[in-house]
Amino acid sequence: MKTMDVMIVGVGGQGTLLASRVLGEALIAAGCDVKVSEVHGMSQRGGSVVTYVRSGEKVYSPIIEQGGADVLLAFEQLEAARWLPWLKKDGRVIVNTQQIDPMPVITGAAEYPEQILDQVEKAGADTVRIDALGKAMEAGSVKAVNMVLLGVLAAGTDIPEEDWLEAVRRTVPEKFVEMNLKAFGMGYHS
Repeated sequence: MKTMDVMIVGVGGQGTLLASRVLGEALIAAGCDVKVSEVHGMSQRGGSVVTYVRSGEKVYSPIIEQGGADVLLAFEQLEAARWLPWLKKDGRVIVNTQQIDPMPVITGAAEYPEQILDQVEKAGADTVRIDALGKAMEAGSVKAVNMVLLGVLAAGTDIPEEDWLEAVRRTVPEKFVEMNLKAFGMGYHS
């Protein structure tokens, strides 16, 4: 069983924690040992959130060391750049093209950096850009960005799509399941 280390990074309120739970459910169903660690920071104030999801035959620690992530699932451009040093040299970045201004930009103390994703690609990362916000809105809610991104990630694994869909059904509150399944499918088939 191949080890897979995924960092899910974003801003508080984007659904990174739900995405990590669905990812963990799918990996456990596939027979993996899974460890998850969440770092919330100032998440309730729009601050950075990072979740480590490690899986394999046997995983001893939930923490991913710098340079150790196979996949960086970034819910926002600046977060992709911030956490890029944690990606392996041959790792993959799946990034939502959305920009969310951090507090220094909102207050005028700083400017949002330009061409962030070009810089990520220049660093050598295999980068997948996706307008997850647009697809989430098409699926029915801006809150479904997490499922769009998770769908893109899932399509690159050997876990069957139906197993992923079942993980969504088991994890997401019932009244939101259909919308989340639609968003997941939009990412999976993009």
